Amino acid sequence: MELGLYTFGDVGTDPVTGRRVAPAERLRNLVEEIVLADQVGLDVFGLGEHHRPDYAVSAPAVALAAAATQTRRIRLTSAVTVLSSDDPIRVFQQFATLDNLSQGRAEIMAGRGSFIESFPLFGYDLDDYDTLFAEKLQLLMQLNESEQVSWPGGKHTPPITGRGVYPRPYQEKLPIWIAVGGTPQSLARAGVLNLPLALAIIGGEPARFAPLFNLYRQAAQRAGHDPAALKTSINVHGFVATTTQEAADTFYAPQAEVMNRIGRERGWPPTSRQQFDVARGPRGALFVGSPAEVTDKILAAHEIFRFDRFLIQMAIGVMDHIKLMKAIEIFGTRVAPEVRKAIRS
Repeated sequence: MELGLYTFGDVGTDPVTGRRVAPAERLRNLVEEIVLADQVGLDVFGLGEHHRPDYAVSAPAVALAAAATQTRRIRLTSAVTVLSSDDPIRVFQQFATLDNLSQGRAEIMAGRGSFIESFPLFGYDLDDYDTLFAEKLQLLMQLNESEQVSWPGGKHTPPITGRGVYPRPYQEKLPIWIAVGGTPQSLARAGVLNLPLALAIIGGEPARFAPLFNLYRQAAQRAGHDPAALKTSINVHGFVATTTQEAADTFYAPQAEVMNRIGRERGWPPTSRQQFDVARGPRGALFVGSPAEVTDKILAAHEIFRFDRFLIQMAIGVMDHIKLMKAIEIFGTRVAPEVRKAIRS
């Protein structure tokens, strides 16, 4: 099983110290985090695409490229690429370039996006939210299959007549994952297309999401694919530290600030420390605690989902870089080895 990290590169004011973190500092620290994740043996690092003032990463491939030549084995992926509001050719070229720089470690995690800022920014209509993604995903898959591309065009993409798209990836093909937040139609589409699936679980009781993986595999089987060959991931929020109390105290303030800020935009009620503490319990969605607690919770989730990959977002909001680096070290040297050992046995 693969274990890794993902983040959006949050910028803004540290809710604990009041210190302001600008994009230049956050991106510089981000490269250090990816390099450390590689050094401690983690398998994957993902960067999410956003077009907001509270995130520094609007171009995941560019930020990942900054770490590509400083790392050796860690896989570098978007988490996610908002394909609906982007050009599939440019996405393919950017990640093919990253793949060559990293000598075969690039991936694309494509999604429709949980934020909508990129749609008006690039001139797209939100009424086309789903059809944009479906059409552009088909084109991206075709670009990945063949050097010479012929495409009939559609509502959202122009025709292409036997054109080459370069550079080609270092790998034979770029791994393309579909990232979903729980919409059944999105899971079924990933299964029909025979693409690996990343399911984000950031609230509620994770066990209740298990039927979605079943739906995904059933859709793949009905489409003539082998569901046993499909890879799956769960992407969660969490934090690890030497002690339970340290992990909870470090993670709560930045995570609550982010969830409350987004909640005000979307009409969610404010969160509380009591809710946070329940969510980091055995049945909750937050993977926060000591190395042993986080290890046990990952293994318990694996019993339910049988996933191939586990990604945790520890850098949520603006937090102390030194504490985050320590958390990455602990996750890589104490949690990951124990999880892998238990899975092998």
